[in-house]
This record gives sequence, structure tokens and C-alpha cells, in this order.
Amino acid sequence: MISKCLAKCSMLAMVLATAFFLLLTACDSGLRIKAKTTPDQQTTTANKQEMALGQPTAKPAARAQQPVVQADAAALTEAAPALVAAAPAPMMNAARTRLDKSKAVVAYRQPFPVAQSQESYNPQSESGFTLAQATPLSTFSIDVDTASYANVRRFLNANSLPQKGAVRAEEMINYFHYDYPEPANGDIAIHSELGQSPWRQGASILKIGLKAKDLTTAPPPSNLVFLVDVSGSMQDENKLPLLQQALHMLTDELAATDRIAIVIYAGNNRVALASTSGSQKETIHRAISQLVAGGSTNASGGIVTAYKLAEENKIPGGNNRVILASDGDFNVGITSRDELEKLIVAKRESGIYLSVLGFGMGNYHDDNMELLADKGNGNYNYIDSLLEAKKVLVKQRIANLFTLANDVKIQVEFNPARVAAYRLIGYDNRRLASEDFNNDKKDAGEIGVGHTVTALYEILPPGAADVPNVDKLKYQSQTLAGGGELATIKLRYKPKGAKDSILVEQPVKGDPLPLDKTSDDFRFAAAVAGFAMLLTDSEHKGGLDYPLVTKLAAASRGKDDDSYRSEFLRLVETAATLAKYPKGGQNEPEAMKATPQPMP
Repeated sequence: MISKCLAKCSMLAMVLATAFFLLLTACDSGLRIKAKTTPDQQTTTANKQEMALGQPTAKPAARAQQPVVQADAAALTEAAPALVAAAPAPMMNAARTRLDKSKAVVAYRQPFPVAQSQESYNPQSESGFTLAQATPLSTFSIDVDTASYANVRRFLNANSLPQKGAVRAEEMINYFHYDYPEPANGDIAIHSELGQSPWRQGASILKIGLKAKDLTTAPPPSNLVFLVDVSGSMQDENKLPLLQQALHMLTDELAATDRIAIVIYAGNNRVALASTSGSQKETIHRAISQLVAGGSTNASGGIVTAYKLAEENKIPGGNNRVILASDGDFNVGITSRDELEKLIVAKRESGIYLSVLGFGMGNYHDDNMELLADKGNGNYNYIDSLLEAKKVLVKQRIANLFTLANDVKIQVEFNPARVAAYRLIGYDNRRLASEDFNNDKKDAGEIGVGHTVTALYEILPPGAADVPNVDKLKYQSQTLAGGGELATIKLRYKPKGAKDSILVEQPVKGDPLPLDKTSDDFRFAAAVAGFAMLLTDSEHKGGLDYPLVTKLAAASRGKDDDSYRSEFLRLVETAATLAKYPKGGQNEPEAMKATPQPMP
């Protein structure tokens, strides 16, 4: 009798253990289904259901870390020790393995990051040294964009080295303020400094600086139209929510004479805020707070609507500007870059500028954003934090939003008697043909009120070892002239609203200063340029390394009221550490590698 009872109990335990195993399997499968469905997909599904019912799409829930339901499985394990003990060992080992994996993989419901490879950048083709005897003229358009530096900082703050296409040396250099004197005459002054190169023996660096004059009166009224991407890809905290904070800050800076409107676009576009006086701050704040992300991305349709609204409210003599805020992921409407360029070029003839604010990561399309700003006669900034938003839209609002001069070009003529070869650092997609300098129809960059622009040339003297080896020209004169001048810097620009350009010239004389005699600005700009070359593994980096960049920057911080230069040092340290100890253990130092142990 007792044996029959024990047999029945054993069978009952087997049945319950099997049920327990099936329950764990079901829990595991459910969790995996949830893991495979991204928050974007869940939100899109909800949106479609609500649209089918004719209901407005609700704002997606914040993507905070939320514990998933694992308590039931854990409770069963704790509440049924007898079942676990009685179950067949192979069955329970499999169950434990599934439970352990589910705990390890989906302990929190988190948004799954998009692979870095889904970000898109223009390919960078670094220019080498050019022989001054054969090609003495170097011509380029200025660039006041700073997006690259903030984007590089975003990568480094996430403990990753940036993609090479994200690094544009000129934008990193121009992220920082340089102490150039105000123009004595005209709108823009040229400043230059010649010093020894920190990374190449016998070479020198020519630093060219432009300083646009500051406003001496109140700025003209602004007519701003924000074109806001509210597609599904913008719902992350570092996208639309961060943009809303930035817009709230800007709103508090508006004067009563300023006007602001908001056009939103996803699959379609509409006016979320009609052009409104800056005095009606409550109305503006309310419209900003009501922005919600969801849907596809039809940027071209929104661009047309935004320009139309800006034209309808255009202020003669004022600052008329469309400001696009997006991650650049355009997937509906005009998506071809060539077609987008044609659209923007046609719209800029109206005298309305287009500036671009980039947000987000993972699916960020830097190439689209840079194109739109370049062709729209505006500037391009990347917003990676609330402090960067404050820098761009509050602290440097006047320089970023109020254009002083259009089509600003620089042409440098080098004297072959003193310069064997030269290389412009950065500005690789800003190069112009020599004849473009005098062509007032040729589009070039804009400069804002009070803006500074800095460019660096690396110069090799005659007889230097790194001068390109080219045969002497048979049909060109070898007579060299120019006296003691090293180069002549020429500047062309059109004052805002003018059709004809103004020419400014300045010669560069004297010998390179010893590095320790150069200004803080010279050495710091050289450090930033060197940092960009290390991040891209430039073939022209010479003797550069991270300790040298750190030494240069640390000794040239200067006043640094906003601590931007101090932050740069921290980023250099981060990059140096990542270069030595990359993610995933690639190139792991020999001393750090574990010695394989034989299996017991």
C-alpha cells in the first residue's frame, strides 16, 4: 500500500515538474518575443490601431528602464523546492538554463540601440601637400559649422571612437572661440600668425583668422520658422524631448518684435504654431510642449510648407530663417540627395536662410544634414546635450542666427621662394577652383555677427624632406620673387543683401615663431587639428600622438570662461584610452590577455 502511494506521489511530482518546465519555456518565449519587438515597432503598431479607430495618437510612453515580469518564474522556483528536487535532472537543468538566460538577456526592457553602421556620413578624402611652384593658389569657402565637434563628443561620451566620416577638422577647430581683434574698417578683419609646427620637424603652421564685427545696436527683428521632425525616429530622449527643451530656452530669449512659427512633419506636415509674436510666450511654450513623435519622415513636404510660411511673414531687413531640427532620416517624399539639393537651392533665392540642428544617434544621417545647411546658406550644429543647446541657441544666438556677410571666400597665394609645398588642414569639401574666387555668382559660406573663422595651413620650406618629389616643369619660369613675403591672404565677401563682393588683402611676412612664443590660440588650434588627425589616422600626422596633443592643449587653455577647452582635454584623454583599450578587446595589450587554461 505504501509503495503504491509513493509511486503515485512520484508520478504526480513528475507531472507537476513537467508543467513547471513548460511554464518556464512559455515565459522564456514571451520574453524573447518582447525583446524582438523594439519600442519603435510597439509604438508604430499602437499608432496604427488608434488611427484605424479614428483616434488621435497618444504620446509614446517614456523609455525608462522598466523591470519585465519575471517574478512569477522566480516565485515558482522558491515555492516548489520539492518539485525541483523530484524532477528529472536533465529536464530541470534545461529549465534553469532558460531561466538564467532570460534573466541575463532581458532583465530590463530597454530600447535596443541601432547599429552604428546605420549612421551615414560623407566620405572624407584628405588632401595632401601641393607644390607651390606648380599651384601657388589655394581657394576655399569658409565654414562656421560646429556639428562635427559635438558629434565626436557624443561618440566619446558613449565610450566609442567616432567614425572617420564624422570628423571634420575645420568644424572641430571652429567650435572654439579665438580672441581676434574687431575690424578697424569694414565688416571682416583678417588676422594671421606663423609658427613652428608641433608635429613635423622643419615645417611651420600658418593660422588664418577672420573676425566679423559685433553688433553695436539691438539686433534686427527675427522671423523664425522651426521645421520640426516629429517622425517615429525622433521619440528618443536625446531627440524630440531635447529639442523641446532647446525651443523653450530660445523662446525665453525672443523680443516682442520677433516672430516664431512651428511646422511639424512626419508622414505629412502641418503648422503646429502660426507665426506668433515673441511677446506671447505662454502660447509658444504650450505649442512646444504639445509636440509628439510618431510616423514616417517626409522632410521635403515640410520644407516647402516652412518656406511658404516664412515668406508670408517675411520681415524686410530682418532675420528671416527656417531652422530644421531632425536626425536626418528622410524616408518619404523627396529622399534623393540631388533632389533635396535642387529644392533647397531654389528656395534660398527667396532670401530666407536655412539652418540645421541635428539630434540623436544610431540612425543619424549627418550627410543629409550637412548638405541642407550648405545649400541653404545656413549653419549646421549638432545638439548632443542641453548645454550644447544653450550654447547654440542662447549664448551664441546672435552669431548663429544673424548673418553679416554672404559668399565668404579665402584665397591664399604662396611664394614659392619661401614655400615648397603647403596643405590646408580640413575644409576638404569646401575647396574651390582658383577662378571661383572672383566669380560673385559662385556660392560660398556665410558668416554671422561676431563670428570667428580659423583655418590652418601646414607649410614645408624649400629643401624639406617631405616635399613631394616632382620633376621640374619644362615650360614654366623658375624665376622666384616676392621678397620676404611668405604669402598673400585675400578675402572676398558680400555684405548681407549686396550683389557685389568686397576684396580685402593682407600679406604674411616674417619667419615662423618658435612654438613656445606663439599665442595660446595658435597652440590650441594646432592641438585641435592634431586631435582630428589622430581620430582619422591621417597619413600626414607626422610625430603626433595623444600625449603631444594633451601637452599642447593643457598649456594653451587661456581664459576659458565656459570651460570648453578644459572639456576638450577630457575628450582627448577618453580617445587616448579608447585607442589603447578599444571595445571588445581588439588589439588588447599582451600583458592583459588571459592565458588559456586546459579543461579539467
